[in-house]
Amino acid sequence: MQPPGMIRQPTYPRVCIRMKHRSSWLSFIGSCLLLAVGAALAFAIVVAAGSAALADRQNPDSEAQGQQPAISPASPGESYQGVVTDSRCGARHIRNSRLNPTECARLCVREGARYVLVDGNRRYKLVGSQEALEKFAGQRIRVSGTRQGETIQVRSADSLF
Repeated sequence: MQPPGMIRQPTYPRVCIRMKHRSSWLSFIGSCLLLAVGAALAFAIVVAAGSAALADRQNPDSEAQGQQPAISPASPGESYQGVVTDSRCGARHIRNSRLNPTECARLCVREGARYVLVDGNRRYKLVGSQEALEKFAGQRIRVSGTRQGETIQVRSADSLF
């Protein structure tokens, strides 16, 4: 019997529910791995950008710096080899245009670009008869002429193939 004034509280059976914590550990490890990969990627981007900036700064021939190339004295009658292309596309022509390198170079020159001679990393502006240079557009040639800085005054041009 209960004393008067006391209200009987219902008693519920105690049930122990054990939750498995494996999913929380897996999510913790996954988020740590994701954080580590993200930090490594950010570090790689910073290092690559710094390396590119340093390399660009150390390269005095870079046109991206806006510096004029040093003008060397004129050299009489030198011979140069390379591919005749245009100053807009250089050695790499527009890939999605259905034009071959010859047609692309001629089209770009008609639109205002200039003919250039590309030999590896060197580019020389070609000055001379536009009709003769148009004939060799997209071809590997040997040019004889006088070079003044990065410009070649073309005297003659012969195809190598």
